[in-house]
Amino acid sequence: MSSVTSLVQSVDWLAVAPPTITAVVALAVLVADLFVPGHRKPVLGWCAIGGLALAALSLLPLVAGDRRTFCLTTDPGVCSYAADHFAVVIQFLVLAGALLTALLSVTAIEDHRLPAGEFWFLLLSSAAGAALLPASRDLATLVIALEVASLPAFALVGLKRANRLSSEAALKFFLSSVAATAVMLLGVSFVYAATGSLHLSRVADALTHLPDPQLATLATAGVALTLVGFAFKTAAVPFHFWVPDTYVGAPLPVAAYLSVVGKAVGFSGLILVAVQGFPPYANVWGPAVAVLAALTMTVGNVAALRQAPDRAHSAVRLLAWSSVGQAGYLLVPIAAAGYADDAAHAIGSTVAYALMYAAVNLGAFGVAALVARTSPANRVSDYRGLYARRPLAALALGFFLLCLAGLPPGIIGLFAKVTVFSAAVDAGLAWLAVVMAVNVVIALYYYLQWTAVLFRTAEEPAEGAAGTGAETGADTAGTGAGTAGGVTVAGTRTVPLTAAIALAAVLGIVLSGAPQLVLRFASGALL
Repeated sequence: MSSVTSLVQSVDWLAVAPPTITAVVALAVLVADLFVPGHRKPVLGWCAIGGLALAALSLLPLVAGDRRTFCLTTDPGVCSYAADHFAVVIQFLVLAGALLTALLSVTAIEDHRLPAGEFWFLLLSSAAGAALLPASRDLATLVIALEVASLPAFALVGLKRANRLSSEAALKFFLSSVAATAVMLLGVSFVYAATGSLHLSRVADALTHLPDPQLATLATAGVALTLVGFAFKTAAVPFHFWVPDTYVGAPLPVAAYLSVVGKAVGFSGLILVAVQGFPPYANVWGPAVAVLAALTMTVGNVAALRQAPDRAHSAVRLLAWSSVGQAGYLLVPIAAAGYADDAAHAIGSTVAYALMYAAVNLGAFGVAALVARTSPANRVSDYRGLYARRPLAALALGFFLLCLAGLPPGIIGLFAKVTVFSAAVDAGLAWLAVVMAVNVVIALYYYLQWTAVLFRTAEEPAEGAAGTGAETGADTAGTGAGTAGGVTVAGTRTVPLTAAIALAAVLGIVLSGAPQLVLRFASGALL
């Protein structure tokens, strides 16, 4: 009897509060949907927003970063869940990103007539998995958290049931993700076979002292295959092919969620397995991630550069390819960690960059969602003269784009890029720093081109007089349709959407005024 009792693990409920609260609210919203009448469905959204805010507040008691739970009774130092500084920062990013996504979604659910109960349940379920992943410290929990975050996202992408693009996007996203998960599970099984453990700390110790050369070969294959699975989640080239079509087919708030929270999931998992689980194999994953970073930023920026302004959904496609390019920058410090003496210190630059990117990219998608209400095609050319029609929205989008480009007044974007660049130089990856510098210059062109479009007059020919007339007519028709429905674009239905854009803009301005709030993560070891 005593031996059975000794195997029972204690649970620190305060440590697991953020993902637990999110999951409980998801179930509550799903059950409440059965009893709430149709005209009261919007209350479900506000319940979801309140739940995400409560989950974010539950991070406050964890800021010390010293809580662990689900530890082995035979070795209390080996745990499956750790609420350390890295986990708390990424959980804040995930929950704040999900909260902004929820604000963006309130209007989208009404516009697209999406099933409210299912939408909020899926969003909160995915957020719960995303909040669990950065605190996971064994490979089994990592895989489970990754799938809990990913599976609801497939359904969210295809929730516009009558839309062919949405169905195709969901299918492509699902099939490619399942294939990547299968490869990752194969890699995890190889690592377990070689080391005899799933806990990252024990895996790292076992990989250092593999007695059999055949086990070393098996472990090398396992490390490579495991990294492939997380590379897909980060949209790294060549595992990026699902991104443009998925972002175009999904509701815009869902695309925003995938671009920020989906990436946070992939990058936090990649950091954990590489830095904490596979440090003895840094000579394998370090060069591989460096090559992935160079390819990802180059392909993403070149593809964004080639987007035709008058092509349908070109604005969303540009943001999609831009997110691929930004993923390349986020990979640079992880690659540097493979060459640095202090790998845990190097990944702080990725966290700092991710926090900046999350705020401004969600804001850019928010403005895109606002413009899409009157211009459903959402072309870059539809943004011509936006300053004359909606000056605050144009100023906000211009600020977000300049942050992504790393130009003043987007000071936080500039500082974040310099931090990533310094991580590459300090690690001796001069060639990767040069590739990044070239890509930053390439990205300047399409970010500045879109920013300039915002402040052009409608009569100013940019893509030809015929295109301007057609676009003006489309805007007029869209505005009329919005008014005919009894609600104008400036009406109360857009209040949550406007609030999300304003919140992202305020956050970006504050961070640009005090970049040390984010960049201090780059100066210390989070793991």
